[in-house]
Amino acid sequence: MRQINDAHVARPGLAVVEVAAADDETALAVQELLAARWGIAPADRTTREPGEPGVRLRCFLDLRQEPEAEHQAEGEPDPATV
Repeated sequence: MRQINDAHVARPGLAVVEVAAADDETALAVQELLAARWGIAPADRTTREPGEPGVRLRCFLDLRQEPEAEHQAEGEPDPATV
């Protein structure tokens, strides 16, 4: 995987999460759980490191942002349509 860039953790509330899992389904399920709670820049695929077991996935979290579904569930308008 590429190195973590200073911009990825430049402010409080920004985080990089690396997931190691046995398979793609598990790694992507963890990412979905994170996306349900916080704003994320999701990974579109997993990677395999030679000589290491399982798969890896890296996503970027912004703990300052709530997911869009939470706003819509509370009856707030979707900012993209306002």
